[in-house]
Amino acid sequence: MADEKKIKGAQAVAQMSMQPQELMVEVRRRGGSLSIGVPKETLFQENRVPLTPESVAVLVNNGHQVIIQSKAGDNAHIYDTDYSEAGAEIAITSEEVYKKAHIILKSGPPSSEEINMMSMNQTIISPIHLPTLSQDIIHQLMFKKVTAIAFEYIKDASHMFPIVRSMSEIAGNTAVLIAAEYLGNRKDGKGVLLGGITGVPPASVVILGAGTVGEYAARTALGLGAEVKIFDNSIYKLKQLQNNIGHRVYTSIFHEHTLADALKHADVAIGAIHSKSGSTPMVVTENMVEGMKAGSVIVDVSIDQGGCFETSEVTSHDKPFFKKYDVIHYCVPNIASRVPRTASIAISNVLTPALLEAANFGGFEKLLYMNENTRHGVYIYKGSLTNYHLSQHFKIKYTDLNLLFTASF
Repeated sequence: MADEKKIKGAQAVAQMSMQPQELMVEVRRRGGSLSIGVPKETLFQENRVPLTPESVAVLVNNGHQVIIQSKAGDNAHIYDTDYSEAGAEIAITSEEVYKKAHIILKSGPPSSEEINMMSMNQTIISPIHLPTLSQDIIHQLMFKKVTAIAFEYIKDASHMFPIVRSMSEIAGNTAVLIAAEYLGNRKDGKGVLLGGITGVPPASVVILGAGTVGEYAARTALGLGAEVKIFDNSIYKLKQLQNNIGHRVYTSIFHEHTLADALKHADVAIGAIHSKSGSTPMVVTENMVEGMKAGSVIVDVSIDQGGCFETSEVTSHDKPFFKKYDVIHYCVPNIASRVPRTASIAISNVLTPALLEAANFGGFEKLLYMNENTRHGVYIYKGSLTNYHLSQHFKIKYTDLNLLFTASF
């Protein structure tokens, strides 16, 4: 009888071992909550806001505090009621935002006055706008021992620059729409429809640069029916652009006489050259501009890096254009602010996952240690300048960020 019980017990154990078993897996512990502040932009005619109400709701529902300064989103037609209904705390003054939040998000670069409001060891995520960045701003951030992360340098999993790409797509699309508006204006332009109609030829659009801005400018111009010519010194970029848009267009490298002839017959010229060094080459001389048709339009998207037309001068959203040699020049640096709601959503879509990931890791410092793509955006870490190009530009001591992390962790 005892032997029979042993046999049945062994059979039961064998049957249990054949059943699906629970797998013991490690569950990541939830990190601490974040306090995130968004002050209202007051400089550079900046209309964008770095967080949308939808993103605020996601952050608040995950246990984080979000402080938005009153009217921070007004220029993007996002209002205080939208943010408060999403769970944000509305602050009356920017001082209140800087005092309560540890992480500051800005859609424009920080000013000297704003840095003075910052607390020691805060984290700020914003663009830097290299052409307008001064050595004094760098020294102020270093003195406050902040960790500063630049929009322009943040990478994604594919090692691309997601915010730069989004803003470039917007700039390319918008540049053509701006050109069409001014070209068709009977007072300042030629009164010409960009795409033409039956029996009337389309306008000629010359695009300088075959990067993201150039590609999306070409897409929009072709979509409106214009004739498009694209110049770039990279044959690879020209081939890639043609493959991406799925349309055969006129392409050329920058031969001086070929470019001059194209501009002479152009109705619109768009500067879409981006330089890694921070300063774009001047590919269009004053003589070339002088040879363009009266009433034609130049949109120099490259103006945020100095511009690629010799006649370009920085303009603003209040006074967006000027005329030289009877050619309209549109040279507004932050062109994406012309469509602030779309641009705000694009920025928010990149920053929100990064903030949630930082919380899961237990804070931004640990996120930067674990995630090399976000870490690439750091240019100041706890008061040390960690971007080599900025150190060379401003002649400030450079510290390798990896060495700082090695010492910290």
